[in-house]
Amino acid sequence: MNGGDVTEEAGEPVPESLWLATTSSTEYEPLPGDRRVDTAIVGGGIVGLTAAIRLKEAGHEVAVIETGRVVEGVTGHTTAKLTSQHGLRYDRLCSTFGREYARQYATANEAAIDAVERRVEEDGIECDFRRTEAYVYTESRSDGSDLLDETRAARRLGLPASYTETTPLPFDVEGAIRFDEQAEFHPRKYLLALAAAVDGDGSSVFETTRALDIDPGRQPRVTTDRGVVVADQVIVASHFPFFDRGGYFARVHPKRAYLLAVRISGEPPEGMFYSTATPPATIRGAPVDGERLLIVGGQGHEPGLDGPATSERYRRCEAFARERFEVESVEYRWSTHDLSPVDGVPFVGRLGPTTRNVYVGTGFDGWGMTGGIAAGTILADLIVNGSSPWADVFDPNRFTPAASAKALVEDNALVAARFLGDRIRTALAGSGTLPSPGEGTVVRQGGKPVAVSRGEDGELHAVSAVCPHMWCLVEWNDAERTWDCPCHGSRFDPDGTVRSGPALEDLTDRSG
Repeated sequence: MNGGDVTEEAGEPVPESLWLATTSSTEYEPLPGDRRVDTAIVGGGIVGLTAAIRLKEAGHEVAVIETGRVVEGVTGHTTAKLTSQHGLRYDRLCSTFGREYARQYATANEAAIDAVERRVEEDGIECDFRRTEAYVYTESRSDGSDLLDETRAARRLGLPASYTETTPLPFDVEGAIRFDEQAEFHPRKYLLALAAAVDGDGSSVFETTRALDIDPGRQPRVTTDRGVVVADQVIVASHFPFFDRGGYFARVHPKRAYLLAVRISGEPPEGMFYSTATPPATIRGAPVDGERLLIVGGQGHEPGLDGPATSERYRRCEAFARERFEVESVEYRWSTHDLSPVDGVPFVGRLGPTTRNVYVGTGFDGWGMTGGIAAGTILADLIVNGSSPWADVFDPNRFTPAASAKALVEDNALVAARFLGDRIRTALAGSGTLPSPGEGTVVRQGGKPVAVSRGEDGELHAVSAVCPHMWCLVEWNDAERTWDCPCHGSRFDPDGTVRSGPALEDLTDRSG
């Protein structure tokens, strides 16, 4: 090992997800005008495309509506672990939801792995799918009892769990939970094959088409910037539910983590790994051009008032990698953006009590691969059959005060503190010094907060700093050159163009 020092490399890492960098972009046409289908799906990620292919195979005409390009959003920035092992989860689920609901959660996620394997084999999809083991490990003796409790809970639920004191990692651990027969894959290769299978024979994938509103009546209508889609059912699979009739702004909070794909001396360890540290670390290998790189990262946090800059979080990820592996180079870097539900379980089912024909899948808490596949399956089953064996635990209209009350109060108090803190800082700020190339800052001009940034080419951008979703102030992301909303996770390009929601509108131009 080389002590964790971050040294200069021969070249800078590609600031792009490994999955995006190793696949071609798609070019599906935008919605050409008004359309009538059986089911409209807003969002072309893992939830939307899983539901779409299952509905099409059941005889439905489907329209997938994607703001940008399919599988380039949250799904394209994952670690791509197909596992039912979601940190230390099952002991808590048994305590707060009961064993039957915990078993539904476990079974749904195990079934998701099997579903991917079955489709890969039947359709001949080349997506680097392979079975492997997953580990939750600790380097601290104080976590040993938690690992044992989790192992016992997982085994009672029928999961392939065992406790071990050794792992394939090249450093010592105090203990670990091992799940057998989990899997890894290339999510874009898999999902682009699904998108191609959806598009045609009456069903369509529409890109560069932004959904703006939903009329949730008996026959829902999705209004987009290119026309209206009328359907019998609508699935909102847009990461954050842009059509929020279920109060999701208060029931999920954004979470961000940072990933590197590095080349190391020798082969990456066999398996997928997740630590109990705070913040947790994540590790897995991935095949690229005949070799296996190591994906390593972490630094997960809820965007807030304080904390290190994005560039510092990447630096810490690199330091972690160098402390534990012989890193030769850092090839790619990217960040993940997740939504964490207040009670720890995704929301999958009818979007709200008054939206009978509108469904949602959101809040996967960083485990959106199996979670998203399970969600797409459940939603398709609810639409086709009226029921799903796993639906109860994920019901968006559930009432779980024991599991969620404390987190609900704390999360929304933090949002309120951000909102107030934003206003105080802006009131105290002056016009400020214009930023240097690659930098951005929020200043006050005419009493209004303005987000000012300068590109590497020297071009200056000035846009409103007020996120149009719920009016929090955006913050500059110094590594990815975006304006990010700390309250609910919206992201914007330097010129104010919305990159990802829940915001639907761009930041207003203030350059005049």
